[in-house]
Amino acid sequence: MKNIAIIILTILSLTAIAQNDGWNISTTNTKNYTGIVVANGRIGVLPSENPFEVEHIILNNVYDKVDSLGVSKILLGMNFGNLEIEIDGEKISATNISDWKQTLNMKEAGFSTSFKFKNKVLITYTLYALRNVPYAGYMDVSIKAKEKIKVKVTGKIETPAEYLNPMSSFRILKDIETTMPILQTVAKSRLGRHTVGTSATFIWHDINSGKENQRPKLTHNKISEYDNRVSFEKEIKKGTSLEFAWTAAECSTQDFSDPQTESERFVIFNLLTPKEDLLNQHKALWKTLWEGDIIIEGDLQSQQDVRLGLYHLYSFARGDSDLSISPMGLSSQGYNGHIFWDTELWMFPPLLVLNQDIAKSLVNYRSDRLDAAKRKAINFGYKGAMFPWESDDTGEEATPAWALTGTFEHHITSDVAIAFWNYYRVTKDKQWLSEKGYPMLKEIADYWVSRSTKNNDGSYSIKNVVGANEFAQNIDDNAFTNGSAIAALQFAILAAKELNIEPKTDWNTVAKKIKIHKFPDGTTMEHSKYDGEIIKQADVNLLSYPLNIIKGEELLKDLKYYEAKLAAEGPAMGKSVFAVIHARLGDAENAFRLFKGSYEANKRPPFGALSEAATSNNPYFVTGAGGMIQIVLFGFGGLHFTEDGIIQKNPILPKQWKSLKITGVGKEKKTYEVKSE
Repeated sequence: MKNIAIIILTILSLTAIAQNDGWNISTTNTKNYTGIVVANGRIGVLPSENPFEVEHIILNNVYDKVDSLGVSKILLGMNFGNLEIEIDGEKISATNISDWKQTLNMKEAGFSTSFKFKNKVLITYTLYALRNVPYAGYMDVSIKAKEKIKVKVTGKIETPAEYLNPMSSFRILKDIETTMPILQTVAKSRLGRHTVGTSATFIWHDINSGKENQRPKLTHNKISEYDNRVSFEKEIKKGTSLEFAWTAAECSTQDFSDPQTESERFVIFNLLTPKEDLLNQHKALWKTLWEGDIIIEGDLQSQQDVRLGLYHLYSFARGDSDLSISPMGLSSQGYNGHIFWDTELWMFPPLLVLNQDIAKSLVNYRSDRLDAAKRKAINFGYKGAMFPWESDDTGEEATPAWALTGTFEHHITSDVAIAFWNYYRVTKDKQWLSEKGYPMLKEIADYWVSRSTKNNDGSYSIKNVVGANEFAQNIDDNAFTNGSAIAALQFAILAAKELNIEPKTDWNTVAKKIKIHKFPDGTTMEHSKYDGEIIKQADVNLLSYPLNIIKGEELLKDLKYYEAKLAAEGPAMGKSVFAVIHARLGDAENAFRLFKGSYEANKRPPFGALSEAATSNNPYFVTGAGGMIQIVLFGFGGLHFTEDGIIQKNPILPKQWKSLKITGVGKEKKTYEVKSE
């Protein structure tokens, strides 16, 4: 019995370790390196493979024009993430360290780097974008001395060259008994739209911060107004450690009338809050986020891939912001940081299942810009609300004028309606429906009535659009545009009835008679003149999932026909649609093939950051992550959005998985589990 008990304990221990590996992704390889961002919905910090270096910082929803004749572009922040460390006069670099290792801890949203410098020290540091102080970053550093050494540490605020008129300083702020050293730079964004203020300081964990004479002496060195530095030196005895942090906050006039002072307050808060309390608050908020989780048993690689996708969805948004998520989130300035249909069709559904708090921010982002959408409809001769293909903080069209998507890709307006109705389906928040949901759905329904053209046979067409398949431009009766308009009109009718409001009769009339063109065998045509061309991504098949407009035999015909038409260079989301449909049809083998096909070729070493396509290199593409997670939730997991909320129907597991558990589902935070037979 004793031996059996030991075996059982060993198995349990190994299981715990394996599950823990599902939370951590580590690497010792710096070749072809693509980092993983740490972000908190307000700022994104992209680490480097080089010791104590950060590639860049992104400021969410802070825009200025690319140039005097360009469109808006999200701002690169001032880079407060770079430190320089010298040991006995020699600067640490990638060329003089060994045993380098980096680990992303997805559970706690910390990115750790460790290495040895010669035989003198072991260094470990962890980078956080604090969830609890969302305009602040925090680098927690440990230097363990193997022999007596002298350390020089330099913290920097480096301002991108595009900024105007930076003013850099170092000041010692004083209260009655507390001194607070602040390194600071304030500057204008590239065309002067915003003022950005960044403040930073060191924190020594083993020193009473209220007594200045116990701190190392700080030396200010302003290389230029664009390169602001502060340093300290300290001897470390053999066998002892130096434990300190470098923290900074970055604010702008997008969010604060006085970003300079506000950034100081955040840094002072971090300085005078005990490290354990500060980081425990951050970790507790991430623990709450992970109440909505996906647990895969039997396939560690899929577990890591799915968790990494969820980690990015949670990192790039927050429930208290009323902001949305761009295709690259807070990892880069990709697509200028604008908001597309990527949010509503691809990222929003997983978040609505697992975190209604964040989902509410995403729909509120659109509600806050409804007036701008109504103005756009008027300006193009329509009624109701017409949303921009690319949106920024203003809610006006932000697509470059040369891109026809900005003028003609109109299904974005329906995508907003679909997200809004699904939000109500899940939350049943009737006050929200009355105040925000129905006003939005009503305006969108009015838009589609005015946007549709009545044909001689009494049917309606929607002419001159760019569809989801952007290879086909200026076409009539695009399948997804028309199908999504039908859905938007139907959802407006349902919303009106929920509130005991009489829906407009023309909503129903137009919804029933919008044309969906067919080939002679019943296969859906992508548009009125479609003739078998290669497609960029799923279009017709979106009428099967998620719209549930095309069913039965026609669904099977569309699935077979269009899966073969997908372009190899297209974005990942197309395969996600086909995978969900296969899973719902009970075909786990093809669903799993397309699940892997939807992202594996897009992974970039060493952590698995997703690029938009197999042939591109622009990670992290959180749209693709959203599509991949939808396969798990709505395909294998069998979840459906219905008028009765989220329900589960006919889940199915690939043979590679032993079980699938989805936790924190819906407002009741239900758990759904599927086990292999």
